[in-house]
Amino acid sequence: MPALEDRLHRIMADETARLHAAPDLAERVVRSARRKRMRGRIAALTGALAVAVSAPLYVTTATGSAPMPVPSETPSPPAIDDSPPVRSDPPDFGDLGDGKAFGHVKVGYLPPRLQWAHWSLNYGDAYTTSWNYDGDKKGFYCVQIFVYENKAVQEVDDSVQGHRAEGEGEEVTVGDRTGYAVVENVGEDGGKGTPTLYLTMSERRRARIMFSPAYAEDLGGAEAVGRELRRIAEGLTADD
Repeated sequence: MPALEDRLHRIMADETARLHAAPDLAERVVRSARRKRMRGRIAALTGALAVAVSAPLYVTTATGSAPMPVPSETPSPPAIDDSPPVRSDPPDFGDLGDGKAFGHVKVGYLPPRLQWAHWSLNYGDAYTTSWNYDGDKKGFYCVQIFVYENKAVQEVDDSVQGHRAEGEGEEVTVGDRTGYAVVENVGEDGGKGTPTLYLTMSERRRARIMFSPAYAEDLGGAEAVGRELRRIAEGLTADD
């Protein structure tokens, strides 16, 4: 699975998981680590200062008389920055309306009853969004589309080549474009796998259309799944 796809999947899982860690958990971990590092630095600095203070400095007068001690002052330790870290949300497209136009693509067809799931991810050369039955961004997806552009295209091509090498999936034709249909992740978590269609939209753009295993079952069989994947692919166009 491509590295960019892994990165998107990890964040998507955080968005859709039913169980969540405490909202401030990451902040507390970061703050605690910062305090420990700062305490270590202060301890080291304090020890160095104690040695310096215990040995008074001397200067020798021009007449060669006995050295005179020079008073030294102990500097104050640096202030501890205990302000909470700034939370950065994953980059997204904001409000996409019905979700049928995102990034540089437009979705001309979706199966009936599906609604935009009100979330997206946008990393510039790789972006994604999904649709489900109720439009809840914390719900599970039915259809998800990834788009890869420019340098990210190579990772997708490598993934497809890996399926070919393993004898998984088949070449497909979608209008005047080519694609590759395969069921991925078979057996993971006891599931039947994720029906997927990779579409070559242009030399510098690829799309990956996925059905969740549960949604594939709702469609009623491999033939219906393949038909709906192709219909989505046929309606997927670039807006640039």
